[in-house]
Amino acid sequence: MCVDETFKQLIGETREPLPPRPGAVERYDHVYVRNGTASLFLACEPLQGWRHIEVTEHRRRTEWAGFIRSLLEGRYREAEKLVLVMDQLNTHSPASLYEALPPEQAQRLAQRIEIHHTPKHGSWLNMAEIELSALGRQCLSRRIARADTLQRQITAWETERNAGTARVQWQFTTADARLKLRSLYPSLQP
Repeated sequence: MCVDETFKQLIGETREPLPPRPGAVERYDHVYVRNGTASLFLACEPLQGWRHIEVTEHRRRTEWAGFIRSLLEGRYREAEKLVLVMDQLNTHSPASLYEALPPEQAQRLAQRIEIHHTPKHGSWLNMAEIELSALGRQCLSRRIARADTLQRQITAWETERNAGTARVQWQFTTADARLKLRSLYPSLQP
C-alpha cells in the first residue's frame, strides 16, 4: 500500500466566470478569494488498481492516524499486516497513532502496520505520487471553493478510476535501482 498526502487551496470566485463561446474558452477573473486549504490523504494499491482519498481540514498527526485507522478497520480489517510505503514526513510513524488514539487501540493498530520509508529526496519512488499527479491533472486543475465540493469531485474521480482499475505502469526496474541508487544497495560482486 502506497500512502502520500498533498493539499489543495480552496479558491472562490469574486465574479462569475464568462462562459465559453465559439473561438473562446471560459474566462476567469485573476482576482479570487482564498478559502483556506484542505489536506488530501491518498492510499493506493498499484497492482490492484485501487485508490482511496480522504479530505481533511488539517495535515496533522491525528489526521494521519485517523486515515490509517480507517484503512485498518475498513478495507484491511482482515489483514494481519499492512505494509505501507511512504515518505519520511514526521507524521508518518506509529507515534501518531498513540497521539490520536487510546493506548490499547493505538498498540493494536501499530502492530498491524509495517512502514517502509522512501529514501530522503526519493519520494518519487512512492507510486502514490503518480496517483496524486493524475488526480491533480484530471480533477484538481480548476478552482474549487469549498471542501464539500472538493470531496464530491474527488469521490467521483476515485469511483471512476477504481471502476476502470487504472494501474500504475511502473517502469523503474531493480536493475535501474541498482544503478541509480547504488549507494543504498550492497554490492553483489566480490
